[in-house]
Amino acid sequence: MTGKRVLLIISGGIAAYKTLELIRLLRRQGCGVSCVLTDNGSQFVTPLSLQALSESKVYSDLFSLTDESEMGHIQLSRGADVLVVAPATANILAKMAAGVADDLASTVLLATDKPVLVAPAMNVRMWLHPATQANMATLAQRGVHVIPPNEGPMACNEFGPGRLAEPPEILAAIEQLLAPPAIVQAPGPLTGRHALVTSGPTHEPIDPVRYIANRSSGRQGHAIATALAELGARVTLVCGPVGVADPLGVSVRHVESAREMLDACQSALPADIAVFAAAVADWRVATTATGKIKKQPGAEPPTLTLIPNPDILATIAVAGPNRPRLVVGFAAETDDLMTNAQAKLRRKNADWIVANDVSPATGIMGGADNAVHIVSASGVETWPRLAKDDVARRLARRIAESLG
Repeated sequence: MTGKRVLLIISGGIAAYKTLELIRLLRRQGCGVSCVLTDNGSQFVTPLSLQALSESKVYSDLFSLTDESEMGHIQLSRGADVLVVAPATANILAKMAAGVADDLASTVLLATDKPVLVAPAMNVRMWLHPATQANMATLAQRGVHVIPPNEGPMACNEFGPGRLAEPPEILAAIEQLLAPPAIVQAPGPLTGRHALVTSGPTHEPIDPVRYIANRSSGRQGHAIATALAELGARVTLVCGPVGVADPLGVSVRHVESAREMLDACQSALPADIAVFAAAVADWRVATTATGKIKKQPGAEPPTLTLIPNPDILATIAVAGPNRPRLVVGFAAETDDLMTNAQAKLRRKNADWIVANDVSPATGIMGGADNAVHIVSASGVETWPRLAKDDVARRLARRIAESLG
């Protein structure tokens, strides 16, 4: 979604605080974000918070002399690629359905010719009221996209549908709206299959400027995502911080930490194929410092207490209705390659392990080539050293043959 622009309209509801996280996720994806804040919305989040996270001016006044001298509400309504109303209260949904334009948010929504996504949030009785349901039906008929509210406990101590969808869910809905039209191509052996691929390292923060990470360029994982897409698969790539470009024709979700990577993988399910090529940090610090840890003259270095990160491969590979049909893990080892890879295959409940020697002498970690062994319950298949793109294509063909 790099280079896309999102106009986020924040109306008044306790769930407005979640929009701060949504802005952070959108910015991480490379989106530009502008915010329109209603008067009621400003009771829950401040313009300063929104501006700091979006790095863009926050708009609220329909009659701003500066903005309206250039027909600001028209520019706002048409300068974005998508308009997102989150939280969408019963009040703003009613305004949209009736065509009311009595403040900046409702005027922008009436003047736009771009896709609109609403994420409702309100008391369960308000959501289920016939008036709200009729308004939702009207908006759906007009082509407004909706991400329904979740069910659960609410701030008003009631339980039921009405909770704002979580920021990653809203992000996924925005990604779908902004995805380029599918390229029409001849069906491949993986047409109709959904593949989940992880790539790159994870960064586990120590303080705002330092982190724990593994050495990974993301080249192999990105190449696998591309190769699976070339065979017709619909691919979701979840990648940590990398310096390589997003593959074309692939839905990409950028994350930073192992916990974020796991959340993104779980939200991408169900999938037919899962290839876990990311170099996930095994540990994170128990408590992340809120400020930079300073080196004090004469003081001892700080002690970092590490705790385990979630095991993404083992979590997704566990038997259950959402387990992908084929789960492929990677084992990057510096010694006892086959012994460690075979143990990992059993321990993680994976179907295959792609094992490679990443000791410094091989030059594989971060390099352009790879030498892998495919370890499965039926034995070990050793491949010659190849360019990572060639390894990816060969692996993709092997996956297609396995699925039949």
